[in-house]
Amino acid sequence: MSWWREDMLVAIARLAFAHPWLRSFDSFVFEHCRRGEVMFKGSLASIFCAIAALVALPAYGADDIASRVQMCATCHGEDGKPLANTTPPIWGQQASYLYKELHDYHSGARANPIMAPIANTFSLEELRAVADYFAAKTWPTGATKAAANAPPAGVAMCKACHGQNFEGGAPGPRLAGLSYTYLVSAMNSFGDGKRTNNLDMPGFMKALSKSEREAIARYLSTL
Repeated sequence: MSWWREDMLVAIARLAFAHPWLRSFDSFVFEHCRRGEVMFKGSLASIFCAIAALVALPAYGADDIASRVQMCATCHGEDGKPLANTTPPIWGQQASYLYKELHDYHSGARANPIMAPIANTFSLEELRAVADYFAAKTWPTGATKAAANAPPAGVAMCKACHGQNFEGGAPGPRLAGLSYTYLVSAMNSFGDGKRTNNLDMPGFMKALSKSEREAIARYLSTL
């Protein structure tokens, strides 16, 4: 929904922190989002779930990482399986990648009206602990996938950073098993110049056509 501008979302998040009556909204929305009983569709559901996460932030102890990251389940799932296919799994993802993205949300190098306010409630040292916490968990097992087709043209270059089986490594995150929707969105964001917090990915994605990106995303999502 185009009318949900970033500045509007940030303003709502700030209101949530400032006004106790808005925090009561969390007890309703957060619980329904947590259980997957979302009553809205598409981006609106994501907005309400994310607001619930933001409202929940002050309730946790400042020194308890495990408690403070409970609100992450609102969007990323209590069992590591995200509630929407536009949201990536963070359980079992590479620690170096998780920290890099959290750092960039914190610094402003990567913009997001939901993740930036959350990241800025942590210090950089705490963000590294958050990254390690989620990386130590087991990558979620998804539903049975269709058999992967032959690797499409262009996907081989991804192995240099993302591993021979696309399960990630120190230079890059795991790609195997991410949703097709998320992968296409991420690839297009790099290719279209909307996401710039990586030195290599924009050039790689710009060199691929839209159909090539879609073929790669479809293949990776089946692994």
